Amino acid sequence: MIYIKLTDFEEEVGSAIVQAAFTIHKELGPGLLERIYEVCMEHELKKAGFEVKRQVNIPISYDGIWFEEGLRLDLLIEDKVIVELKAVDVVNPVWEAQIISHLKLSKLNLGYLINFNVPLIKKGIRRFVNT
Repeated sequence: MIYIKLTDFEEEVGSAIVQAAFTIHKELGPGLLERIYEVCMEHELKKAGFEVKRQVNIPISYDGIWFEEGLRLDLLIEDKVIVELKAVDVVNPVWEAQIISHLKLSKLNLGYLINFNVPLIKKGIRRFVNT
């Protein structure tokens, strides 16, 4: 397996994402709708000075053709880091595979899958690095 070294900036963005998740979970707790956590993540990260895009469509190339309706990302921070949010009892392994595919297709290096429907948010945060 090839390990991609993340830039200091990617690590900084990643730390801000984790901090934002902790802040939001501490304030709101589990049990809310995913879109509530999404707008709160956007707010916290913008407040920290980062560019945040929500519900971003990323075109994909397949067989020499570009498809505009390829991927939809919950959050894209600084055009560098993907964040997929959930508010569910059980994380489906397909979602983990999905974020890995999103990283490969977008050619980005870092992504997070965050499930807010947990008693302790540290158990709901998964970090993925493109290999």
